[in-house]
Amino acid sequence: MMGRSRGVGGAWTWRGRASAEGSLFGAMLGSLLRATLAIACLALATQTALGAQKEAPLSMRCAEFAGAVLPAEVIALPTAGAQIESATMIGATAPGNQQGGEYCRITGRIKALKASTPDIRFDLNLPRHWNGRALQVGGGGYNGVVVSGTGVMPFSPDRAPLAQGYATFGDDSGHVGDSSLAVFGLVDEAVTNFGYAHLKKTHDAALALIARAYGRPPQRMYFAGGSTGGREGYTVMQRFPDDYDGVIANSPALNFSGVRLIGVKVGQAEYATPGGFVPPVALQHVYQRTLAVCDGLDGATDGIVSDVAACRTHEAEIVESLRCAGRALSPDESRDTCLTETQLATLMVLRDGLSLPYKLAWDVSGYRGYNVFQGTQLAGSLGLGHQAQRLAEPKFFANGYLFAQGDGYVRYFVVRDADFDSLRFDPLHPGKYRAQLIALSQTIGAMNTDLGRYMARGGKLITLQGLADEVISPNQTIAYRQALVERYGVDEVNRFMRLYMVPGFQHGSGAFVPSVDLLGALDNWVTRGASPETLIATDIAAATNGRSRPLCRYPLFPQYTGKGNVNLASSFVCKEP
Repeated sequence: MMGRSRGVGGAWTWRGRASAEGSLFGAMLGSLLRATLAIACLALATQTALGAQKEAPLSMRCAEFAGAVLPAEVIALPTAGAQIESATMIGATAPGNQQGGEYCRITGRIKALKASTPDIRFDLNLPRHWNGRALQVGGGGYNGVVVSGTGVMPFSPDRAPLAQGYATFGDDSGHVGDSSLAVFGLVDEAVTNFGYAHLKKTHDAALALIARAYGRPPQRMYFAGGSTGGREGYTVMQRFPDDYDGVIANSPALNFSGVRLIGVKVGQAEYATPGGFVPPVALQHVYQRTLAVCDGLDGATDGIVSDVAACRTHEAEIVESLRCAGRALSPDESRDTCLTETQLATLMVLRDGLSLPYKLAWDVSGYRGYNVFQGTQLAGSLGLGHQAQRLAEPKFFANGYLFAQGDGYVRYFVVRDADFDSLRFDPLHPGKYRAQLIALSQTIGAMNTDLGRYMARGGKLITLQGLADEVISPNQTIAYRQALVERYGVDEVNRFMRLYMVPGFQHGSGAFVPSVDLLGALDNWVTRGASPETLIATDIAAATNGRSRPLCRYPLFPQYTGKGNVNLASSFVCKEP
């Protein structure tokens, strides 16, 4: 039986029988049934307990949450319950509060089944003036830092969701560290939490607290994230379709194992192959050469390669012009203005992608290549390595983002040996590690195309990604959408999904960095049936801040009309490649 009683210091506590099941998977159905009952009982208890206090200001109720305990039954997946650590009313004029209003800030942790597994730390923000909606915010990289949910969404206008009246929440996915640390891969329960379980556990805990605070659950539940957070967005649609009405999943790391394995291949090309390192100055020359050939193909010379398909037809010409062999260098050229065959081979690893002779989960057999010769800048902070020597512990800037992340994945998740040399790992022939790779792709990946339940419930999805993304291949995201079309047909996919591929946009930077109100577009689609079509984005890149472009639905791209201000979206039309 579940009841309610006062805890130490007047804090309220929900008490209940802890889950007895030891298996994360075997207990799922039983836990789901118990959670449904628990939430129903919670709603009834809340309605009765609040009584005449129902209209009390949130500021009076906020302190009630401090020290509260949520029983395991409130959370559908097996846990040891949740503990609220703090609950503080943040005043509208409090230092650092830029949300434009008063809100209750709650911090807590969801207890793991095993003492050796880190807890899931989470934050929840409850605005005094609630709009009846909730937004769960995803993380990035390997997570490890609590997503506060108080700020502006990346690449969105200045008004944060919390300031718009959304109850917002996020978590650290069940371990502590920065986004580069993969050490938690040694702990099974932490890997499961990172893969998908933290999303459901935090969702359920937050839902119970929101219902307690306002006397009712949210009318709409949304999820928003990018990169790892984008993968998390696709994960909640695939695994927990009944929990969400809409998802924003940008630059999604859908094929998580694939992108980590190609990172290892790139590292091997740069650091295990003599002469394979491509210095930043040479990478910049590659980028400038692609601009020289492809920038004007959309009718505007604006530093953006918009017509990627047309640019691809010039790829052989671009590559040949970069090749050192067979041509003499002019007096104003250096060896960095051309590439050796070995250096070109390094870039071809990225361009060609990864083809595996075995299948990962959901029949995945590799990873799609990048737009290396179509306007992607690989000399930036998230590109290839900046120094020719590999560090013992590869770092993003020194040895390249893809390799550094892939190295951690192989050592901690796959081989589970911190001293293993990832340059000796063969993704094509992993031997005794093959089963582990396949299992990990099931736990962490989001390549399952079975979205039928989410679609049938009327769930919506918006994905935005750069065509020049150097971390998550834009072609992998496009391929996933194509797989959905093959499964459901283009009309069904268009009823629930919008994909915007942005020319010039990389993984958070680039020649064009779009600012657009995706949350507003999603909410209008879900609540009013107003499906988004062409959106208008403002460039927030430092050098070109303020210009605008249309965001065209895939597969369209912005073509300059030949008339009007090239810095205005109205001078462009969306065109078929």
